[in-house]
Amino acid sequence: MIFISEYNTSMARNKELMAKHLKILEGLQYDSGLFAASKKGEEIGYDKAWLRDNFYECLAFEATADYDTVWRCYRAILDIFKKHEYKIDFAIDKKPEHTHQYIHARFHPETFEEYWEEWGNKQNDSVGCILWMLGRLEEIRNGFVITDEDDRRIAQKLVRYLETLEYWQDADSGMWEEDQEVHASSIGACVAGLKMARHIPGVEVPDSLIAKGEDALRKLLPRESARKAVDLALLSLIWPYKVTTEKETVEILRNVEYHLLRNRGVIRYKNDRYYNNNPDGVSEEAEWTFGLSWLAIIYQELKQYEKAQLFLKRAIATDTEKGIPELYYSGTDRGNDNTPLGWSESLFIVALHEVDR
Repeated sequence: MIFISEYNTSMARNKELMAKHLKILEGLQYDSGLFAASKKGEEIGYDKAWLRDNFYECLAFEATADYDTVWRCYRAILDIFKKHEYKIDFAIDKKPEHTHQYIHARFHPETFEEYWEEWGNKQNDSVGCILWMLGRLEEIRNGFVITDEDDRRIAQKLVRYLETLEYWQDADSGMWEEDQEVHASSIGACVAGLKMARHIPGVEVPDSLIAKGEDALRKLLPRESARKAVDLALLSLIWPYKVTTEKETVEILRNVEYHLLRNRGVIRYKNDRYYNNNPDGVSEEAEWTFGLSWLAIIYQELKQYEKAQLFLKRAIATDTEKGIPELYYSGTDRGNDNTPLGWSESLFIVALHEVDR
């Protein structure tokens, strides 16, 4: 009876947390349907709309079956691609030579214009993840977002875009928008996106295009790149993309937990300089909160329920009155100004929802 009482108390608490964080996440959505990465009006630029962040922010609404919110977001993303279709055509005809010629990773959330300042805009995973969700939505709700030939044309061009880039061997800036390398997390996002795109009626994806990516993954994993042995971004290949073998899954999780797991989050990789708490910039890496939620979701998927509960409990401990921060400074209880971070909010909501189930 004590166990049942504790369980019911935990369920009630998690429902309250879900309601709180869904409201916070909803507050980041613009009238256009796109989401800001963090607070609107944020001076450091997190009020912009990243393709990748919108993908991850929508996962919470897909998990909770709020498809109206998902629809608004992905209709906006399709409109972005239509607005910049000439650029996609240019890249299909000839592989881009300069970073600004690639599909940009972030846009003005109301005008859908690109931001032209120097940025790591060469991010193949941001295209792969959008293809993945477009295909997934067609798989579960045919005709829901892809409604006409214009939409199918855009989806097919995204496939051709990845083919022209030779994504399986194309160095990009990856999930963290930094140095250009061949990243396993980018290849995996594209492989998953291409596989899922086959659920879109009229869209053709050659077998060879997927096979080249899978072959590259088998050669590179469990590493993220030639320079990085372990990286938080690798968790995406386990969930939501599910493109790892059982052996690769075990190795990635073991490496992430051994090398990157910290008290209030997961560092992105060793010697990460972003929000590093040490003046030398090569230690005391920032602890990213959504890493804990990510691990909770993955262990729930793997039916390792005790570990899922453990990581959910640790994720709950990162919550603040304003929401889930992007990160905590190393070894402290001090979060950065990007609070709430939409990506963190969304994975936290998915973890609460899935682990409770």
